[in-house]
Amino acid sequence: MTPTIHVLGLGAGDLNQLPLGIYKRVIAAKHLYVRTAEHPVLNELAAEGVTYESFDDVYVAHGNFDDVYSGIAAKLVTIAKEQGEIIYAVPGHPLVAERTVQILLENAEKEQLTINIEGGQSFLDPLFAALKVDPIEGFTMLDATSLRTEQINPQLHTVIAQVYDQLTASDVKLSLMDVFPDEYEITVCTAVGVEGMEKIDVVPLYELDRVDHLGNLSLVYVPPTTEESVRYRQFSYLKEIIAVLRSPEGCPWDRKQTHQTLRKYLIEEAYEVLEAIDNDDLDALSDELGDLLLQIMLHSQIASEDGYFTIEDVIANINSKMIRRHPHVFGEASADNAEEVVVNWQQIKEQEKAEKGIDTTEESKLAGIPRELPALMYAAKLQKKAAEVGFDWDNIADVFSKIEEEYNEVKTAKPEEQAGELGDLLFAVVNLARFLKVDPEEALRMTNQKFHTRFAHIEMRLREAGRTFAETSLEEMDKWWDEAKKLSRDNR
Repeated sequence: MTPTIHVLGLGAGDLNQLPLGIYKRVIAAKHLYVRTAEHPVLNELAAEGVTYESFDDVYVAHGNFDDVYSGIAAKLVTIAKEQGEIIYAVPGHPLVAERTVQILLENAEKEQLTINIEGGQSFLDPLFAALKVDPIEGFTMLDATSLRTEQINPQLHTVIAQVYDQLTASDVKLSLMDVFPDEYEITVCTAVGVEGMEKIDVVPLYELDRVDHLGNLSLVYVPPTTEESVRYRQFSYLKEIIAVLRSPEGCPWDRKQTHQTLRKYLIEEAYEVLEAIDNDDLDALSDELGDLLLQIMLHSQIASEDGYFTIEDVIANINSKMIRRHPHVFGEASADNAEEVVVNWQQIKEQEKAEKGIDTTEESKLAGIPRELPALMYAAKLQKKAAEVGFDWDNIADVFSKIEEEYNEVKTAKPEEQAGELGDLLFAVVNLARFLKVDPEEALRMTNQKFHTRFAHIEMRLREAGRTFAETSLEEMDKWWDEAKKLSRDNR
């Protein structure tokens, strides 16, 4: 005979709400096991002479709920195999917020067990009745012990079960505060539907973990909202806004944009992000990253309208790529330092190309460098690629000689040759930066900022003197320039 576990639901209330069939099964049970003795029905059944064994000791033995539920399920499997047939009773309905039952079902075939689910009223029925909520409007139920902010949809009725204590309530509160205002009103329910024990309080979110009746039968109800302060934080709302802007009823400017017309804005926004980073202005950085994200959303919306891809495809692609290219994090590979990560990354990129049918043996060694990069950065990447296959100077002395050679050619160049010769000199200087392990783009950016600061000092001195540039000699400006240099050194 196959070992069998009959799983019964004890309902959400008292004995009067227990279905007659379930009541008869419990009364007649030879071997009755319950997940927890903390349920009002069990006190009444005990008064009628029903005996049972609970697994409350497993809660004490383990430090987290995953281990508790796995431990209970493992014990039930062992007992069922020893006794052949047992009854396991759980609060509410066996298939509503009962992880132990799910574990049993997942392992039934492997353990060669039969699992029979025999019903019971869940806490949802009395909860919706008490709150006067129709779940067809949109409803989600979440587990307080494993709640993640990304699970929360503020447009749905949300029930968070298993809010056992103040610590769990505090975790729930912090997750909800990532979505809702601190003062947002929520409902805390304990023993809903149990006559004489039911407690329902409406409190502001920040007081959730101060409610004094939290326990095994507690849950939190979060009503839906369309408040702008909440919706503005939702990615789905951004997607909706962009779609409206591009719709026939939307904005004429947004409707006329194409991938090509938006190209310059993407570059501008990227540089404004860099400026915010350089200025160490985190408020501006948040704002500029939003502007950059807007460009991504617009390009994705245009592609979606043309039937090519959606923003979800963009997200799926980057998620897949990050997992695929980080096998040392998400797979079995290892990387002890950043250099090993780069080696792995390059190998994976080569493999990806091969899977796409690209013959890397015929591909130019300079392939893959975006042509629209800033010229200094593009030059640095060209030189790095060439150096990887041995096309490089032997030592830094050769680089200095090349710079001197190019410098002399600039001095002697005809007017029509000067641009080309100057480009050669700059290219040689980029080579020096590579040998010195200095980012040429970053180096020039620092010098630009230095010039800007020192020139601004000259302008300040002119204002203090009540003069203009036309009224000031170069010697005086040089003096103020040197003064600015000294100030910058003193401030280091």
